[in-house]
Amino acid sequence: MAQFFEFMLGLLKEPAIMVGIIAFIGLIAQKADVSTVLKGTIKTVMGFLILGFGAGALIGALNNFSTVFIEAFGVHGVIPNNEAIVALAQEAFGYEMALIMFFAFIVNILLARFTPLKYIFLTGHHTMFMSMLVAVILSTAKIEGTLMVAIGSITVGSLMVIMPALAQKYTEKVMGTDQLAMGHFSTFSYLIAGFVGSKFGDTSKSTEDLNVPKSLMFLRDTPVAVAVTMALFFMVASIFAGGEFVETVSDGQNWVVFTFMQSLVFAGGVYIVLQGVKMLIAEIVPAFKGISDKLVPGAKPALDCPMVFPVAPNAVLIGFLSSFAAGLIAMAVQGAMDWTIIVAGVVPHFFVGGASGVYGNAMGGRRGAVLGAFTQGLCISFLPMMLLPVLGGLGLKATTFADFDFGVVGLILGWIVS
Repeated sequence: MAQFFEFMLGLLKEPAIMVGIIAFIGLIAQKADVSTVLKGTIKTVMGFLILGFGAGALIGALNNFSTVFIEAFGVHGVIPNNEAIVALAQEAFGYEMALIMFFAFIVNILLARFTPLKYIFLTGHHTMFMSMLVAVILSTAKIEGTLMVAIGSITVGSLMVIMPALAQKYTEKVMGTDQLAMGHFSTFSYLIAGFVGSKFGDTSKSTEDLNVPKSLMFLRDTPVAVAVTMALFFMVASIFAGGEFVETVSDGQNWVVFTFMQSLVFAGGVYIVLQGVKMLIAEIVPAFKGISDKLVPGAKPALDCPMVFPVAPNAVLIGFLSSFAAGLIAMAVQGAMDWTIIVAGVVPHFFVGGASGVYGNAMGGRRGAVLGAFTQGLCISFLPMMLLPVLGGLGLKATTFADFDFGVVGLILGWIVS
């Protein structure tokens, strides 16, 4: 029994396999032939892995940029990074986190089966992050063992259906279908971006219809536009940081060459992510019909935020820049007020800011993309600062949870257990 439980936890920690199993079950439920089942399952896993490879390339380049940026402008403070904060808490709460994650997935399926919230949350790493956040906060109230796992599982499992439901009105507008949902714990970022876009934007002027002069037509190609933009950012930061420092980051590679290559790696990562998303969606949506028809009637897959990137690539870039600008302004305010400085983490500002740009554009065109992403960028810069005291001893570290939902859930849960 213990070995089986360990095996199931291992599966849940491998999101690509979990998504593949979901596709497999869906295709079997449709009584598809062996060839279709194999092809659909393998291509679903491949799509997820391709998405992961692209995200890995992106994050590697962004982390290098962040290191150079911090050195260039003398910024010191708390860096929001989900992976880092979970790694720090792993030794103390790793077992509880795994149990909460496992049972939360079961709660998710039960709620999808027996309530009107028909969402299956498939973003495994975000389920893990939320499970860790809940475990840490419950521990500050001396809630431990079975009670921690029970409360944590119900809390996280409920969030796995509630959060996609909250954003679904805007997600349908973005995706042009009601068969997909957002499964990423930055829901409040997308709600704010969509709301701000709808109130202050103009849908007649989309980010995807930008009039670009002939001399700049190359910028209509998304990977090229991303590479050029990132190269400019990276080069400025590298000049201020100094070539000698940059070469310590690059392991001795010439700093100019390193800067240029990292920009291309970043752009290549964006392209790979877009292709992975397209393959994943092409396979998972038909497979989900089997689950919808047989196991959880009306079930909808809730997928990671890059799901929306192919819809409006220009909005992704605009959203990233707008959100990052908000993060820089927030840093200046925090420094002036002598508050804890939350360093503008490039990874959350790219993924969440980019997706927020897409939501803002869907509801309010170019202006919606800029204002929506900028507004949520301010929120994800101040919320982590407010969350630090709730995390107990872990809040004394130089990192914290990055996304909007972690801040909201953490503060509410911290208030309840206190």
